[in-house]
Amino acid sequence: MPELAQPTVAVRSLVNAARELSARKSRELGVNGTDMAALSLLEQHGPMGPAELADSLGIRAASVTVLLDRLERAGHVERVRSSNDRRRIVVTTTESAHQATMRALLPTIQAIDAISRGLDERDQRVVRDFLGAVTGVLRGLPPAGDDPQHDQDE
Repeated sequence: MPELAQPTVAVRSLVNAARELSARKSRELGVNGTDMAALSLLEQHGPMGPAELADSLGIRAASVTVLLDRLERAGHVERVRSSNDRRRIVVTTTESAHQATMRALLPTIQAIDAISRGLDERDQRVVRDFLGAVTGVLRGLPPAGDDPQHDQDE
């Protein structure tokens, strides 16, 4: 493997640490890794349709149904009618799941936020843009420099 730039090495370390954190927090909450990922997505993005959740998790519709049945039986999620479109069903975390997830994740979120707040505005923008680009790569999006629309906006 070629020698990697220091930020690349740091990102690899960050991704591994995030996996380790997710595994620890999953054990604390008594759920498996995919269940924890679903709960985290719902906490971060709010109510989602089952198909949207399946797509975000990279699993099939049948698998998300099994996952939601399991989380619903455990009291972690509810399937409710969308307030925008009563025909649509969305998944939302229960208050008890929200509280448990926040107890598990809030100390880490607050520690990261404290580090972020220690940066001046310019450095915050640089880090935000860098991590945004890395996140896009991890999600399979083209880098910002490859997006003709992005170039026109600047």
